[in-house]
Amino acid sequence: MLKGSMVAIVTPFKKGKVDEKTLEKLIEWHIKEGTHAIVPCGTTGEASTLDYEEHYRVIEITVKTVNKRIPVIAGTGSNSTDEAIMITKKAEQLGADAVLSVTPYYNKPTQEGLYRHFKEIADKTGLPIILYNVPGRTSLNMLPQTVARLREHKRIVGIKEATGDMKQVSEIIRLCGRDFTVLSGDDFTNLTLLALGGRGFISVTANICPKDVSELFNAWERGEIERAREIHYKLEPINKAMFIETNPIPVKTALALMGKIKEEFRLPLCEMSSANKEKLAEVLRVAGLIK
Repeated sequence: MLKGSMVAIVTPFKKGKVDEKTLEKLIEWHIKEGTHAIVPCGTTGEASTLDYEEHYRVIEITVKTVNKRIPVIAGTGSNSTDEAIMITKKAEQLGADAVLSVTPYYNKPTQEGLYRHFKEIADKTGLPIILYNVPGRTSLNMLPQTVARLREHKRIVGIKEATGDMKQVSEIIRLCGRDFTVLSGDDFTNLTLLALGGRGFISVTANICPKDVSELFNAWERGEIERAREIHYKLEPINKAMFIETNPIPVKTALALMGKIKEEFRLPLCEMSSANKEKLAEVLRVAGLIK
C-alpha cells in the first residue's frame, strides 16, 4: 500500500486562512497526474504553524477528497509524546490510512528516548506509523539500530529517511529487511534509494511535477532503468531549486507562479527574495512549467 511517489502536499492559504477549495483542487490534480499517496500536514504543509483545528481540518479535507482512491498518510508528529498520540488518534478517527511521525525536535532525546517515544505512540494508537528522520530540521539523527528496534513493533511499518546519507539508508534496509518500507525524504536521492531497495519517496518536487515524479517510480518498477535515470536528471535542477530558500518557500512560490495557489505563507516564513524568485522562475521556464 505505502509505496511510490507520495506528495508532501503544501497547505494553501488565502487571507490568513486555509484555502480549502484550492487544497481540494490540488489533491484532484495529483490523483489525475498519477501521484500514489497524499501526505498532508508535513514540513512542506507548514504543520508547525497550523493550530489543532486547522491541522485536523486539513487531514479531514484530504481524506474526504481522496475518497479511498489512494492512501492518505497524515503528519502527526510532535516533540511531545502525549501530543503526538493525541494527533495520531484524531487522524485515525478522520480516516487516514497511516501517519508520518517526525523525530522530536528541540528537546533532543537520546536514542533510548526516541525508542520509547515511538513505541509509546505505536502502543496507544491504531494506524500504521512511518517514522520520519530529518536531522536538518530536528538536529537529531535516529540511528539504524534504533530503527531496527522499532521495526519489531507491528504498527511501525517504515521510515522516511531525509539524511541524504545512503550509507545510513543501506544499513537500515540491511537491519530491517526488505519488507520494511524505506522512503526517500530528499528528492535528489529518490533514484538512488530505489536502487538500494527503497519503496518510494515522500516528495517536495512532486508538488509541481507530479507526473514526472510518479513516472520515475513507475519506470523503475517496470524495469525501465534508463527511463528512470532520464527523469532523474530532468528533475535535478528543479530538486535543487526547491531548496534555494527554506522549504516550503520555493515550492509554494513555484505553485503560485504556475497559477495553482496564492503566494501566501505564515510567519516566520515569508516570501522569497526577488533575486532567488527570479532564479526559481528561470528554472521553471526551462522546465516548461511556466512561460
